[in-house]
Amino acid sequence: MNQSKKNCGAMEEKLADMLLDPHSVPAKVQAHVVECNECQGKLNELKATMQLMDAWKAPEPGPYFMTRLGARMREEREAAPAGWFASAIARFRASITYGSGFHARPLAAMALSVMLLVGGGAYMGVNLMSPPTQPTQNAAVVHDLQTLDNNAQVLDQLEALSTTSNGD
Repeated sequence: MNQSKKNCGAMEEKLADMLLDPHSVPAKVQAHVVECNECQGKLNELKATMQLMDAWKAPEPGPYFMTRLGARMREEREAAPAGWFASAIARFRASITYGSGFHARPLAAMALSVMLLVGGGAYMGVNLMSPPTQPTQNAAVVHDLQTLDNNAQVLDQLEALSTTSNGD
């Protein structure tokens, strides 16, 4: 019975799928609903709710509904708010809502662009300020070979000098 309760919690999510498209629900879920009285009751409740929703018709608005709604909205817009603070808030809200000579969108776009440029520049500056890398030390073998090569060049030069001085 305890195992059945755990399965019911997972099956509740699939009951709506079983109601709308029973062929798409796995056989395990269908078998559970057939065996479990609680899940069958919830499925029947969902079916009854769907039947009530199908039978319900939305009421049509009256013939003068839109006229009365427009008049009411006009009255609300033209009504003066009580107090100087409320009227200042109402004027500020109206200037933002309906626009004024001062448009905030281009200003906000410019501010965002500047912030992106400054932020990107700061990010690049932080990345470029990494400590300088130390030159890599050549391995001892490479250093010895370079020294021998330099010595060989010096010896070649000395030999060239000695042959030219002997030939004199």
